[in-house]
Amino acid sequence: MVESHVSYDLLPSVDQKAYAATVKKVVEATLKAPGVVEFRANRGYVAPSQVRGTTVWQTMTDWAKFVEGPWQQLEAELRIYATNIKLELWGPSPIIAEPLRPGK
Repeated sequence: MVESHVSYDLLPSVDQKAYAATVKKVVEATLKAPGVVEFRANRGYVAPSQVRGTTVWQTMTDWAKFVEGPWQQLEAELRIYATNIKLELWGPSPIIAEPLRPGK
């Protein structure tokens, strides 16, 4: 599994309705991509203008195909509303490869 985290700051004068339409388009395209396991989105509690989207992919190849294809246009549209866009890729820990939960 591969986790991609995209984080950014919304611009102060963002048109919320237009931004929401763009987010919907990004999420729909992402969920249609081959190899997607799940998509999550978060907003900062302290700074609500901070946004993070996390997508879990089956393989690095699945992620790479998406980034080389649909993501190019989607990122360009997102830049209308956001700044400080940052992408991080994460894989499983060699020591703790699966999530741990209390009492299990």
